[in-house]
Amino acid sequence: MDDINTIYYNDFGIAFHWKRCAVKDFKKIQLVFRDTGLLLTSHELLLFSENIDRSLNRNCSCIDCIEYKTCKLLVEAPNPQMTFAMTYTEIKDIQDLVKGTLFQMGLNKILSDNTIK
Repeated sequence: MDDINTIYYNDFGIAFHWKRCAVKDFKKIQLVFRDTGLLLTSHELLLFSENIDRSLNRNCSCIDCIEYKTCKLLVEAPNPQMTFAMTYTEIKDIQDLVKGTLFQMGLNKILSDNTIK
């Protein structure tokens, strides 16, 4: 874990910056959950958050989905070619991971902006 700067994590996954990476990927966020890793820009992370919210609002929230976790709902990735099939609980977990990451990044930006002045 010496190669990463952790931004946010929960029981479902982790978001971090690589300490050493290609210049083109320097400001990208690595999001890892289940068996998946996504390397995203801040804008793509925000789009993913919107897709997660849209998926929760659009899809079924029946008792089977919420309590028994039997239904799989679709969540669009930031790129339109990829979609994740997840249970309601997994979607809530990824929502926490993404929103927590966005919050922490915003907080870090505010703190770094205030220390410079």
